[in-house]
Amino acid sequence: MDRATPLRCLLTNDDGLDAPGLAALEDALPDGSEKLVFAPERERSACSHQVTTDRAFGVRRVSRRRYAVDAWPADCVRVALHQFASRFDWVLAGINHGANLGADVFYSGTVAAAREAALFGLPSIAVSHYRDRVLSARDWRRAAAWTRDLLQWLLERPPGRGEIWNVNLPSLPPGPASPEWVECDLDPSPLQLAYSVEGGDFHYEGLYSKRRREPGRDVDVCFRGGISVSRLSLG
Repeated sequence: MDRATPLRCLLTNDDGLDAPGLAALEDALPDGSEKLVFAPERERSACSHQVTTDRAFGVRRVSRRRYAVDAWPADCVRVALHQFASRFDWVLAGINHGANLGADVFYSGTVAAAREAALFGLPSIAVSHYRDRVLSARDWRRAAAWTRDLLQWLLERPPGRGEIWNVNLPSLPPGPASPEWVECDLDPSPLQLAYSVEGGDFHYEGLYSKRRREPGRDVDVCFRGGISVSRLSLG
């Protein structure tokens, strides 16, 4: 990417400031980018688009351009924009420790952070990483490399106003494979409703890898080993 001025990015997530996926996202930024990190001080996964309006919350400066926020991912974006609104070209959320495919986008704090940015008219990208439990643990260095290549393409294609890019990296065996990027629609299939009941308490038992999927949509693309790239709209 050839820019006369450095790319100015706000980074956040829902896994917390110390999450390896956030470090991988930082590594994926184009060379010379300027970054500011506002992330929850602890994990806030599956929090959806919650915001804090009924209590005060802390914002702790960890280093010159890193802040830990005692609130939700959407709050991280709100606070950062309130303080630095004129300084960002993009808002990037992730890399999430788990997929955000199909119906997941309604539950995800990562996607909510990107969506909050879009509400303020800023282009944003949510990046997540699926892992099939049969395969090995995530390789965050490889995930950063995949994301870096894709960002070169996406940052030249900002979504329209009120839209975000939602990206999901696949789960692949160890190796040098470079998955194909596939621009595709969101899969509207619901998640499995599977519970065990013990002593009157319900425990969710749905198998993520066995969820329904429509051919060619984001769940199918990612489960088949591609990188799904979906344009989501607020409308």
